[in-house]
Amino acid sequence: MRDNLRRAIFLDRDGTINPDGKGYIRSPEEFKVYTYAGEAIKKLQDSGFLIFIVTNQSGIARGLYTMQDLEAIHLKMKELLQQQGVSLDEVFFSPYHKEGVVAPYNIDHEDRKPGLGLFYQAMKKYTFENKESYMIGDKYTDIEFGKKAGLRTILVLSGNGSTEFRNDRESWEYHPDFIVKDLLQASNLILSLEEKK
Repeated sequence: MRDNLRRAIFLDRDGTINPDGKGYIRSPEEFKVYTYAGEAIKKLQDSGFLIFIVTNQSGIARGLYTMQDLEAIHLKMKELLQQQGVSLDEVFFSPYHKEGVVAPYNIDHEDRKPGLGLFYQAMKKYTFENKESYMIGDKYTDIEFGKKAGLRTILVLSGNGSTEFRNDRESWEYHPDFIVKDLLQASNLILSLEEKK
């Protein structure tokens, strides 16, 4: 744990570092990272940012896969990223959904983005300045999460980003600080902003 670092990157998982696939990813065999994900994250990590994954995984509450399945998927994710020189600081996830069928996860819970439960978990365990940190994701819920947490927000147009931005942005209460093509562009943008400080 590297608590002396004062800035963090909060990363959504599906659609941001890996393709969403068709529906839920239920096994390690289905999980693949975007070709640029390792490079993008490594640039940020090498620049001194803590790297957190914050991901809603309602498939557990829905009975589509188990906690053990998710652990295996995240092990695969870590292995793929480690092959590219990336060591994640933490993976925070929410297994909850109020329409789920598996107790005790079938409830409305603050850990589910845009609730701030996962942010509070990170704040409790690590020391960082939220105003100097970023949330990067492909969904409006990621942007709302980031804004409520006081983070700078970047919407990536990979995954669901392009569709949500095109179809739903008029109804958004919160708007991203930046919009970019993908995680690699987000990484380059952050580093360029850092250089200007």
